[in-house]
Amino acid sequence: MPDFARAREEMVARQIAGRGIADPSLLDAMREVPREAFIADAWRASAYVDRPLPIEAGQTISQPYIVALMIAAAGVAAGHKVLEIGAGSGYAAAVMGRIAREVIAIERHGELVRLAASRMARLGYDNVRVIEGDGSAGYPDEAPFDAILAAASGSHVPEALKAQLAVGGSLVMPIGEAQAVQDLVRVKRCAEDVFEQESLCPVRFVPLIGAEGWSGAPIP
Repeated sequence: MPDFARAREEMVARQIAGRGIADPSLLDAMREVPREAFIADAWRASAYVDRPLPIEAGQTISQPYIVALMIAAAGVAAGHKVLEIGAGSGYAAAVMGRIAREVIAIERHGELVRLAASRMARLGYDNVRVIEGDGSAGYPDEAPFDAILAAASGSHVPEALKAQLAVGGSLVMPIGEAQAVQDLVRVKRCAEDVFEQESLCPVRFVPLIGAEGWSGAPIP
């Protein structure tokens, strides 16, 4: 049986802090959340390798560094209310939940929603909600959000997500086609009608599907 606690410490030291991410609350959250609990048994021994891994429903769990980079870029902090688009296994939402006041994570695959929700319950992460739905439209009933992260690539940043971002908040998501290298961007809402966008780095993510995603049609 792998020593997961030791592997987790090494992951944070080498893959996260070693690449320049220094926010103590984020590093502590990644030390706390057991990534192996968010991966199927067949892949659990590889939980702390420096790459994405397969999960249920034909999806993937992101490389640990990319999870940390997106959270850091979005400026997730204590007291924040955060929206995540594309919950997947629930790992990134769990990490953010150790930092923020509240996390709402939307996922279109019902199987992943059920698995992620059960993991949150088992680990006692009761400030994280995993909801089935069309994440491209955000979650307007609970807006505004201090930070929004999308773990799926769109052709553009959806206007619905920008509208749900609090003034002073940041949105981080990849832009580009699914089979190509994408551009991870950060959009900051500087004022009610003023947004600033910047490129962060090249990435690869699954496509954003939904009303404001690649399909152009709502999720049934």
